[in-house]
Amino acid sequence: MKHLSLLCVVLGLLVALHAQTPNCYRIYLSDKNNNPYSINNPSEFLTQRAIDKRSRFNIPVTEQDLPVNPQYKQQIMALDMQMQVLAVSKWMNTIAIYSTDASIVQQINDLSFVDSVKAIGSTQLKNNTAVSVPENPAPMMQNIPLSTKDDINYGDGYNQIAIHNGHLLHAEGFHGEGMLIAVIDGGFKELEQNSFYNKMVNQGRFVGKYSLRPNFVDETYINGSRHGMRVASVMAADENGTFVGTAPKASYVFIQSECSETEQPFEEDLWVNAVEIADSLGVDVINSSLGYTTFDNFPQGSYTYEDCDGQTSIASRCAGLLGEKGIIECNSAGNNGEYSWYYISIPADAFNILTIGSCNIDSVGSHFSSRGPSYDGRVKPDVTSMGESTRVYYYADFTLPEEGTSFASPIIAGLSACLWQALPQYSASEIMQIIRENSHCYNFPNSTLGYGIPDFYHAYTSQVGINNHNPLRLSVYPNPATDKIHLTDLDGSIRLINIYNAAGQLVLQQAVNGNPLIEINVTSLSKGFYVGTAIMDGNQTASFKFLK
Repeated sequence: MKHLSLLCVVLGLLVALHAQTPNCYRIYLSDKNNNPYSINNPSEFLTQRAIDKRSRFNIPVTEQDLPVNPQYKQQIMALDMQMQVLAVSKWMNTIAIYSTDASIVQQINDLSFVDSVKAIGSTQLKNNTAVSVPENPAPMMQNIPLSTKDDINYGDGYNQIAIHNGHLLHAEGFHGEGMLIAVIDGGFKELEQNSFYNKMVNQGRFVGKYSLRPNFVDETYINGSRHGMRVASVMAADENGTFVGTAPKASYVFIQSECSETEQPFEEDLWVNAVEIADSLGVDVINSSLGYTTFDNFPQGSYTYEDCDGQTSIASRCAGLLGEKGIIECNSAGNNGEYSWYYISIPADAFNILTIGSCNIDSVGSHFSSRGPSYDGRVKPDVTSMGESTRVYYYADFTLPEEGTSFASPIIAGLSACLWQALPQYSASEIMQIIRENSHCYNFPNSTLGYGIPDFYHAYTSQVGINNHNPLRLSVYPNPATDKIHLTDLDGSIRLINIYNAAGQLVLQQAVNGNPLIEINVTSLSKGFYVGTAIMDGNQTASFKFLK
């Protein structure tokens, strides 16, 4: 009997190993030489909205933004006529492919422009039916008139907005007008049956809908799930008296990158592709209620907590670029707080994004919310929102309470868009830092709530100096810092920077000569918490805080 049991185990392992034989690969290219695209002609790969945004924030178009060399792609495809392209990344300079040819890896590796090849999955796709990956989308987006100050009856959406004083920000006339939000998710089934979708179409606020889902042999989930529709409703709902979301007047693009029927590493490549489409469109905010930890269908590609350092996974490395590209990325922390994984997922570990944890209406951290910090010790989640009894649209204009960081994240994403609309002079990284600094645990962050629950109205008033709120506080980034910090001084009024340690001792002083972007070298400072004071013209002062 023991021998029979052992034989069964061995046979089971052989079957499992066979099922996991790779046929999906990520190809890392070595360069972008002889590329037909040029940084001098960005309109070939960026929309005018994206170009204008780059110009507005002095964000250069670099070789990193150039599409993958199409000749390289063609040469790879020529190796196997049945090969299918799953995803392409210009920032990572990668191509993800599907091929059942067992010799394909060696053939690809032999190409002079290929750096390496990595197995990223095992699946079954239909022959010659690859998804046409949209590399150069062109949105049509009308000018949206600004609203006046008003009162909104939020209906079922009130609690999740009021916990952040978002209703007060809305009352100032900021509902997301003119802002573009990308929702990257696992499916938008029945989106078109919702009133908020019809409103945005009729008002010229619907920018597009894309699916990067491969054509699997198994068509069980061909239409995707409703998850993305429910997530989007938290922001986009616009039924006064019934259900109003956090950015009801913003424009939206919907991109499906998640595959409901499987969990494999190539979904990261789809996610990265989706992010780059969003960048090409010129989006301001991305909401991604997705995360990756272990891969049941391809366990050899699974991550460990040690990989959650913001630099290991392709999705996290890509997400870490978004702030400098002029995009606020809000990513759910994950729902592993009660499980063995416990910690935040990928790409929630990325640098320079807002990772969102969950709390209840009483501001108590949710038991299921994934915990921080990142493996390298950064505060995660960044901030927290209401992920318990969060109201969403389930079917056409029918709301129900939901649970999960998936629904906390779009609350923050929508309000971030409204805040940036109200404070257009700040960069994406600065807006994210203002949000962190105006959260209730900013001085004492923890692994459950991060910097805490943001007050978006205070974030607004603290910068414009109204309603007797605190005087102007400067935004510093990156925060936490390693070797340098940056401050923005648009009017050139700062003359001297003093930095004090937690004991109140002056540890660094730097004179400033009217530069709009101030760079301070903090390499000599020990790890810890610091408070800075900027001395301005007329001996006025402004303060800032940061972690080293």
